[in-house]
Amino acid sequence: MPSDIPAGACDCHVHVFGPTSQYCFDPARTYTPAEAPLAQLDALHRGLGIARSVIVQPSPYGTDNRCLLDVLAQLGDAGRGVAVIDATTTDEALAAMHRAGVRGVRVNLETSGEHDPQVARRKLQQAAARVAPLGWHVQTYTNLATFAALADSLPDLPTTLVVDHFGRAQPHLGLAQVGLDRLLDAVAAGRVYVKLSAPYRISRVADYADAAPLARALVDANPDRMLWGSDWPHPGSAAGGPLSVDGITPFRQEDNHRALARCLEWAGSAERARRILVDNPARLYGF
Repeated sequence: MPSDIPAGACDCHVHVFGPTSQYCFDPARTYTPAEAPLAQLDALHRGLGIARSVIVQPSPYGTDNRCLLDVLAQLGDAGRGVAVIDATTTDEALAAMHRAGVRGVRVNLETSGEHDPQVARRKLQQAAARVAPLGWHVQTYTNLATFAALADSLPDLPTTLVVDHFGRAQPHLGLAQVGLDRLLDAVAAGRVYVKLSAPYRISRVADYADAAPLARALVDANPDRMLWGSDWPHPGSAAGGPLSVDGITPFRQEDNHRALARCLEWAGSAERARRILVDNPARLYGF
């Protein structure tokens, strides 16, 4: 275990796939992943010094959360989940998910190509209304322009909002890019958490060096609202190639040790790193 990783560190954004023979994919999925079993994730986290995991329901499974729930049963107190639901999900199913360790629901706008602010707002509000009684948060994957259009309605959400992957801010546009100020303001006000995860989704520079100013601006805005996630096993569009439903879309090959080291660099101090890796996940996910 690396000596500079604080005890109780959490990887707040990972996925588990398979076995394919046991869990069916959504016919409406945009890609078909390979298998990525929990045993491989466990081995990675032991090597990184990560003690806790947040399993995020990946889009190929749609609203069938069985794989997620089975993984949480194996992880016990070291795991939490973020599920995907729809209008057919019952209150009884939500209660069962809560007992299993689910603490959030994901609204994936980016993968589905949903950029209409009115539609996005409605989806977020509907999801928040369903899970607010459980004390869950809503997690969304969307771009910066869509987030900026939604920013004024954030105080109306009855839940905390978590924004994936830097809010898809574009490093080459710098800190003055349109919409980034709205995200930074929401972070500073404590209204949203942001995942400093998957910089390869926004950068094409070696070692994702151009993402560093974005990460540091977000951390400076409010280190108590930052989370880190590896995005293991780096699925779907993260691979950088065409998505395939009929064939297997390969996972992106990433240096996960370097990814965690970048988080420590972005944090700027051991105290901030502890907040990002330990304290904030414990507060948000109830570890």
